[in-house]
Amino acid sequence: MGFDALRNTVRGRVLESGDADFDRVARPWSLAVTQPVAAVAEVADAEDVAAVLRHARAAGCPVVAQPTGHGAAGGVENAILVRTGALDRVEIDPVARVARVGAGVQWGRVQAAAAEHGLTGLAGSNPVVGVTGYTLGGGAGWFARKFGWASNAVRAFEIVDADGRPARVTADSDPDLFWALSGGGGDFAVVTGLEFELFPMPALYGGRVMWPAERLPEVWDAFRALTSDAPDELSVWFQRFQFPQSPEMVALDVAYLGGPGEGAELVSVLDRIGGAVADKRGALSVADIGDITSEPTDPSPAIGRTELLPALTPEAEKILLGESVAPLANIQVRHLGGALAGPAAGARGPLGEGYLVYLLGLGLPQLREAVHAKLSTFGTQLSGQISGSKPFTFLAPGESAAAAFDPATLDRLRAIKRDRDPHNVIRANYPVLG
Repeated sequence: MGFDALRNTVRGRVLESGDADFDRVARPWSLAVTQPVAAVAEVADAEDVAAVLRHARAAGCPVVAQPTGHGAAGGVENAILVRTGALDRVEIDPVARVARVGAGVQWGRVQAAAAEHGLTGLAGSNPVVGVTGYTLGGGAGWFARKFGWASNAVRAFEIVDADGRPARVTADSDPDLFWALSGGGGDFAVVTGLEFELFPMPALYGGRVMWPAERLPEVWDAFRALTSDAPDELSVWFQRFQFPQSPEMVALDVAYLGGPGEGAELVSVLDRIGGAVADKRGALSVADIGDITSEPTDPSPAIGRTELLPALTPEAEKILLGESVAPLANIQVRHLGGALAGPAAGARGPLGEGYLVYLLGLGLPQLREAVHAKLSTFGTQLSGQISGSKPFTFLAPGESAAAAFDPATLDRLRAIKRDRDPHNVIRANYPVLG
């Protein structure tokens, strides 16, 4: 398959296997995922996106849009990979409390710009995650318990459809497509920009407290107590870490939408756990929300698995605390609930489960087999405790979009996909027809 005609049509770069820099721009965020695409188009604007889609339809090859490569799952053989990094517009309207961003923008830039006006978007925990992919999958971060899914905050999508036609999609202009894009993934159009609501953020308190592993029972008890009656403004995440060549550690991460005095009082139970090796709680700017977890900001060979727990049962507790972390790097439990359990405007409906379990290991050659085995063991042991559903943005390679939606929602998404893209040109990381 040749791409000379496409190179002569678009303003951005088009790279094929063997071209200098191809391997770098084609790689996904998780280096454990293989991504054998036929070409990469670094689009300069929406007109480039339209040209790529028209070329792909004529050539009979799929198009996969990945702003940052987060969430890549493989299954992209012979596809044209669209990178939207050049679509980097960030506009903040502080009066209307609205952000308008291009499809290549990462959350860190939005938060920094919004913070100047005392506002925040519904960002995740990592500043380098792309706004677009995160929002198309629903998006649940530190402020989701108070404000709900990031997809609920969207007012308009700028898209190019499967026929190469640009459009601005709102709930009034195209209710079906707007509904599908609001949490249903990127299977229905290539998104080139977003307009979404921002929220007042007069004060923010948060940070991580870390203890040696022998404090595990006390830390878990504190987590369970805090999340049993936490106000929606407070989010708490439990962490067990096994860093290389280091003893196991346990931590609690907190974010509170309010002042430091009030926040410190809400989580004062943490002060009664002795032996903390680090305590980074304090007043924060929303621009620094990524500092709470300090997640990696460079690609790595990560292998993960996510499950949803309706409740912290004694059986689930025994598994989460009794199993060793190694060979994994992290066992994380996030408190959900609040607005996430309430009405949702789009395909990403209410989330009834109270907790999310995220297991993470490194896919290094010497660890890969053991990590997969450990993840499988956890899945088997938790099988009687989990719901079987998963958030779209937490799906892992080998899983299906069907795990993220109830049957009626999935049927509607598939009907919209067949109507808007009958030739199946556009492929999400987890296609609804897959």
